[in-house]
Amino acid sequence: MELAIGIMLCGCALGAGIAIGIGALGPGLGEGSAVAKACEAIGRQPESKSDVTSTLILGCALAETTGLYALIIALLLILLAPGRFVDLLVNAVK
Repeated sequence: MELAIGIMLCGCALGAGIAIGIGALGPGLGEGSAVAKACEAIGRQPESKSDVTSTLILGCALAETTGLYALIIALLLILLAPGRFVDLLVNAVK
């Protein structure tokens, strides 16, 4: 029984790490690429700075939600899931 609990806890920790790893990679690359393209656009047409900046901020905010979703999933896997899984295992053994 202790081995099964250990395996479940390991799975939760591994899942949380993967969720954060992948979830942080996407927004980081996307926002970096967006900022680079915005700088190029402002460099080519400085008079469109306000339009490009407002669109950039909106795009970065939308891209950041992916990272927040990954953080929520990781926190659920770390804080909530282990207790639920252990309760299920204990009830199944009885």
